[in-house]
Amino acid sequence: QVTLWLKKIYGNQPVPPYEVNARTVDNLYELLEANEARERDVSLLIEDMKQKAAEYEAEANYLQDLLTESLHLSPACLSSEGTSYLKALVNSAMALDTKDTSLASFFCAINHMTSELYTTESENRDMEVELTNIRRKLTAALMLENKLKEDLKKTEELLEVEKAKADSRSQNLKFLKDKSEDFKIRIKAAEEQLVASGLDQSLTHEALMNLSE
Repeated sequence: QVTLWLKKIYGNQPVPPYEVNARTVDNLYELLEANEARERDVSLLIEDMKQKAAEYEAEANYLQDLLTESLHLSPACLSSEGTSYLKALVNSAMALDTKDTSLASFFCAINHMTSELYTTESENRDMEVELTNIRRKLTAALMLENKLKEDLKKTEELLEVEKAKADSRSQNLKFLKDKSEDFKIRIKAAEEQLVASGLDQSLTHEALMNLSE
């Protein structure tokens, strides 16, 4: 079946070579079935369109015979105004997709289109309300984003200031520690120098204060 289908598809042209195995044959068979189903659908559609064309032609012939035999009228003998009205009637029927040009068909088509129009307008209003809400939420979100950006900028600036203050305090603390260590070293050296020079401990400031008390 696959071979015959490929020959039918390519006609007089040679079928391109392909690897024959279970997988390729299955794939080609699926394409074959899909192609045949599509051809059947197209054939049914063509037959339906032919039938509708025949029905329209029969209806047109009937109306033409009715105008010609009963009213002794034909499109050829209509005035320019009558021809214009007839074209407007035909165009309206085609635009409204009516079954015929009777008033009942026109009224049904107009009512249907009016109903669709109201439905579409209602949907449009709902969409406008939703769009307005989305815009409002988007505006609020953008304002919040801008405020957060400003707050973040202020926080970063404050952090820079605090960091500078912390660096300054750290430097001052290091300076004080260094000076304290220097004073301790100098005091110890002075005490050692005093002891080495034979200073009487009873003459120290602490001893004199104790003596005074």
